[in-house]
Amino acid sequence: MDWVLVIAGFILLMSGGEVIVQGAIVIARRMRVPPLLIGFTIVAVGTSLPELAVSLEAVAGNQPDLAIGGVMGSNVANVMLVLGTASMLGAASDPGVGVRRDAKAMMFASMMLLGAVYLGEISRSFGGLMLICLVAYYVYSYVNTNQEESEIEDSWVPDNITIAALVTVIGGVLIWKGADFLIEGATGIASSMGISEAIIGLSVVALGTSLPELAVTIVAGLRGQGGVAVGNVLGSNMMNIFGILGITALIGGGISVNPGFAERDIWVMLLTSGLVAAMLLDGREIGRRTGFSMVAGYILYMAYLYL
Repeated sequence: MDWVLVIAGFILLMSGGEVIVQGAIVIARRMRVPPLLIGFTIVAVGTSLPELAVSLEAVAGNQPDLAIGGVMGSNVANVMLVLGTASMLGAASDPGVGVRRDAKAMMFASMMLLGAVYLGEISRSFGGLMLICLVAYYVYSYVNTNQEESEIEDSWVPDNITIAALVTVIGGVLIWKGADFLIEGATGIASSMGISEAIIGLSVVALGTSLPELAVTIVAGLRGQGGVAVGNVLGSNMMNIFGILGITALIGGGISVNPGFAERDIWVMLLTSGLVAAMLLDGREIGRRTGFSMVAGYILYMAYLYL
């Protein structure tokens, strides 16, 4: 039954993420919001809602390891699995002009999370600082990005603001219910198999909340939309740390951090993010062979966690 809940949670998270993003795009267009602003705010937040839902549910249930592990694991999955898949499909060959900015922002966010891990807590004030950094990043990106950098396809939602609002609400309900199912199932699996919540967060929960990004990446690769995945992955990783953990810390009154994360997992996240950021900042292309190595490395990391 726990595995059924996990699978149902995955399906609801993916469906809800797609529905809420598409509905929000129509609302923004009807309100004459610039496409660039849609890309940097609504779409980015929409694809990160599964992580937010899981983190809030975990903290509310006094399971902070699932929240922290979910974000760290999701960042590793975004870089190694999602970006690796994009590279294998040829969708990361032309990352675009904003990639250096996004790579620097991702590494800055990662270093702040490193500091929080060694402090042993993400306090409410630290969470507020994270959100300030997030807003500053979006403002800076909006001011310094060309309009062509964030082209968004037409939505399948009818061009009616009432219908779009209803669809967006339905998407939100799907996401929160999916997070509830995923947390309940993952916790049950951890208990029955004697696996720690931190490991479940780093693997099962992280993979589940990264599925929307993976789905977008595969579609981008099949449609030949080069570079779509790179910016999405870097921005998503920054959003996970600043936005998800920042909001969760504010609402939950702070998040305690397991000292065990400092021994291995934070360094895995920094290593994988740092290697990709270094390649992008150096102007190197992330080719198919590199992508294959990244996906293989992610599989080995998952195997190591459970062994």
